[in-house]
Amino acid sequence: MLHLFIDNRPWFRAKRRGYGTGLPIAWQGWLLLLAHIALITGIAVMLRDRPMALTIAVILAGLAPMPLYRARTEGGWRWR
Repeated sequence: MLHLFIDNRPWFRAKRRGYGTGLPIAWQGWLLLLAHIALITGIAVMLRDRPMALTIAVILAGLAPMPLYRARTEGGWRWR
């Protein structure tokens, strides 16, 4: 099962315009995207009464998986 995550195939397409990652092209990309959304949503629900902690936690959770998104994007990240 681990071999499903170790292959070097891209999980995301590059954006057509701009910089960054586009939509997922593999099930691993969809899984990562859904987990990322769930993480941010969970943090928002748990910390809804603490705006400063909410802001910091959402920013950190939003940025944390960026290296993985970048590493798994077809053609890498560059301005297009």
